Amino acid sequence: MWLLNTLHSLMGQRLAMDLGTANTLIYREGSIVLDEPSVVALNARNGGSVLAVGRRAKEMYGRTPESIRTIRPMKDGVIADFDVTNAMIRHFIKATMPRRTFARPTMMICVPAGITSVEMKAVIDSAAQCGAAKVHLIEEPMAAAIGSKLPIHEVAGSMVVDIGGGTTEVAVISQYAVAYAESLRIAGDAMDDCIQRYVRREHGLAIGSFEAERVKIEIGSAAPLAEAMDTEVCGSDVSTGIPRVIKLTDEMVRVSLDAPVRAIVESIRKALSKTSPELAADIQRRGIVLAGGGALLKGLGARLHQETGLPIYRVKDPLTAVVRGTGYVLDHFKELRQVCLN
Repeated sequence: MWLLNTLHSLMGQRLAMDLGTANTLIYREGSIVLDEPSVVALNARNGGSVLAVGRRAKEMYGRTPESIRTIRPMKDGVIADFDVTNAMIRHFIKATMPRRTFARPTMMICVPAGITSVEMKAVIDSAAQCGAAKVHLIEEPMAAAIGSKLPIHEVAGSMVVDIGGGTTEVAVISQYAVAYAESLRIAGDAMDDCIQRYVRREHGLAIGSFEAERVKIEIGSAAPLAEAMDTEVCGSDVSTGIPRVIKLTDEMVRVSLDAPVRAIVESIRKALSKTSPELAADIQRRGIVLAGGGALLKGLGARLHQETGLPIYRVKDPLTAVVRGTGYVLDHFKELRQVCLN
């Protein structure tokens, strides 16, 4: 009996993956077993061999000699560098699979809404080359809706806005299907870029993308805050190259973030305008649910409520909503296989 149970356990390995631009999360056996930055460090002098993956690679970003390249192989939610993405996925799978198992897992991976057939094939091929026996795909907004515990089975509309690192997914879900979806390639990374450009333009200071991300998390906002906030930022003077420190206020950062926030607002307005009157009435009653790391931007709910007049709700753990939804579908595949793309 012990041998049969062991064989069943090894043969039945299932992994759900949120292969994100900024972070990769993996769900296995009812829990999230991995949450790492989607970053890989390569040794350019040794045929591009992998030196580090995840947090360790992120720590090396901008701090290594020219012989070491630190890159993010995902861009706008899809694979930008196939070989490096393969190495990253293989590393993460090895880190989460039980030792001494030769079983090839079944994998479910979430992808942006509106993904092309070429991009879809790249994701499937990458997972298969990394050892997956079967690969299923699910659209991110559907996974976010399930992870947010929205009633996707009902004949009524629910709107979810998933703001990740590379894309913002705006979708209306009804009766196990996506009634409307748009994938906007403006999200967390675009916000970081805007902060970098603002600091360079207004203060003559060059800062790194991860420093901009820190500023966004600490004092970034989409609407005025109840209490003023500020933070110090260190970078290189664009004229002299000498390190310099400046102070940024929440108002400065809010100004820098206005363009991507407005783009997200317009995407939501567009979705509302394209839904049927019946679905619009459902959304008016139920409100809009926010998921993804971008949902943590301070004042975003207040800004969206001001712009749309609709109730805005943020899920309890927005960073993990997508992978939790993906994992739930994988665990209940027979009942929910209709929500998958393949």
